[in-house]
Amino acid sequence: MQVRVLFFGMLKDVVGRDADTLNLSDTALLGDVLAHYEERIPKLKDLLPSIAMSVNREYARPEVQLHSGDEIALLPPVSGGIGKAFLVREKIDSEGVIQSLKRPEDGGVVAFDGIVRNHTRGRRTLYLDYEAYEEMALQQMDSLAEGAIIDFKVRDVAIVHRLGRLEIGETSVLIVIASAHRTAAFDACRWVIDTLKRTVPIWKKEYFEDGAVWADGEPFPAEVPRAEGSHSVRPASK
Repeated sequence: MQVRVLFFGMLKDVVGRDADTLNLSDTALLGDVLAHYEERIPKLKDLLPSIAMSVNREYARPEVQLHSGDEIALLPPVSGGIGKAFLVREKIDSEGVIQSLKRPEDGGVVAFDGIVRNHTRGRRTLYLDYEAYEEMALQQMDSLAEGAIIDFKVRDVAIVHRLGRLEIGETSVLIVIASAHRTAAFDACRWVIDTLKRTVPIWKKEYFEDGAVWADGEPFPAEVPRAEGSHSVRPASK
């Protein structure tokens, strides 16, 4: 069978491409894909404890059975329509999104407006470049919005994340929570941005005067399967 493999963030640099096609045995597992790349790209082995995997845009464990046509992604730690969630490439209209969510029954609207700062760890930042596994990112962001509404009893949520090149001072991510009560809105807003930074497959590359690096991502939560420790080691390719 044939599967498509996608690489994001720093993994694109390690593997040397952003996508690949593999021919596998009909009984291949997700772990066989990991074994294939671990054998051919030794430095990938050191990254396995922090890498997550997905099959057809859902997080998956190495023992998952694969099928012909599956889309597999290897995901480094994440940096991180108006329905609930959007990915955009133009400037985010923060005030417009806030106003669009307000309703007469709301007691308040809480917003987190994440902006590009001009320095990182003592180095002057010139600009940032964001990329995403877009279909999966939107699914995860929609799930966060729905989770916030259910768990925190807020009325509505909007999540907007920008992709592409961002200049200093521009908004990279906007979280807006509308609720009858302020405590629920504040709690939901903090939960959404903190969880987004750890689980949604979006990465940023930071450009400085003396070079560029992929930003260190926060570790995936414990419930997200990792690449290390349980993958099959039998030959992956026919």
